[in-house]
Amino acid sequence: MSAPGYGSPTEVDKQCYDGSPSEVCNSKTTDDGHQMAVQSVRASTAGEKPYMCGECGYRTADRSNLSRHMRTHSGEKPYKCDQCNYSAAQNPHLDHHMAAKHTGEKPFMCGKCGFKTARKTYLSRHMRTHTGEKPYKCGQCDYSAAQKVHVDSHIAAKHTGEKPYMCGECGYRTAFNGSLSRHMRTHTGDKPYMCDQCDYSTAHKSDLVKHIRKHTGEKPYMCGECGYRTVQKSELSQHMRTHTGEKPYKCGQCDYSAARKHSLDRHRTKHTGEKPFMCGECGYRTARKSDLSEHMRIHTGEKPYKCDQCDYSAASKSNFNKHLAKHIGEKPYMCGECGYRTAWKSDLAKHMKIHMGQKPFKCEQCDYSSVQKNNLDKHVSAKHS
Repeated sequence: MSAPGYGSPTEVDKQCYDGSPSEVCNSKTTDDGHQMAVQSVRASTAGEKPYMCGECGYRTADRSNLSRHMRTHSGEKPYKCDQCNYSAAQNPHLDHHMAAKHTGEKPFMCGKCGFKTARKTYLSRHMRTHTGEKPYKCGQCDYSAAQKVHVDSHIAAKHTGEKPYMCGECGYRTAFNGSLSRHMRTHTGDKPYMCDQCDYSTAHKSDLVKHIRKHTGEKPYMCGECGYRTVQKSELSQHMRTHTGEKPYKCGQCDYSAARKHSLDRHRTKHTGEKPFMCGECGYRTARKSDLSEHMRIHTGEKPYKCDQCDYSAASKSNFNKHLAKHIGEKPYMCGECGYRTAWKSDLAKHMKIHMGQKPFKCEQCDYSSVQKNNLDKHVSAKHS
């Protein structure tokens, strides 16, 4: 007769896992923790996802993954810093905080540009900026990426369409746990990524990386056409459209197209007439929150952009950037058609319209059109007012 309970539904055959998905030994155990590990490995190998979140339906093969996921909904942050009041939902986030805030140690340095970091993995990722290496490949198309997380994002977005992660506050759904975690900070106001050189903090790690480059002066992304350098890869992509003339953002109500999404968003307000952002001082209304923020400085006198080479300060970043060009004499923006160079991106964009024959600013009262908005304003004032 077999031992009591052995082979019964409540006392399943528990085999000892030795650390390899393909190797399982034949010993028996009744240890609950060990049983969970074995079941997790078996589920993962079989493609099963037995652990489910009751809040949003997220499923996983690993119970510990579910526990971590649940903190997204509960806001629980069990990992506490013993030197300040910082806390985190995951241990790696606490480790990152300790390295950035309390040790200051950054032993890993890039030999190309001097970038320093506290973690070897960050340096490895950074080096791909210089080498262009993209070791992570999609198995269903020719997409490749420098980071695994980007391939995972691509597969979920392009090939599965699955969005198992849902926000219990507003119903937002996403294919990625990390995206849900970032989204939840919209509701909680949590800003776990802090700059160790000033009091800046942010909800997103990528924003912190961009911010830190303001301190280091690093501009790793360079245009091969004109030598323009920038802090952000996305800015380089947008800049390249200056040379190619590409305008991927199309208006669904007219034939307008734009090189940048924010330009299309601004254009669309012409169709809707919507201006939801209003100044409480003077009643000024605008379609964009950033425009209202800049406008408010007229009333407050605030000039947050300070020049470190003279006493100049500005209310808007664009004016500040133009001022800086006077000090350095730099003209990084070049026309690939005729060699024209300028210190300002907006001037190059205007110049390029001459080559393309584009006149996007049209008079509503006659057939006049112009390359620049100020010329249209002058026309309207002279002819129609």
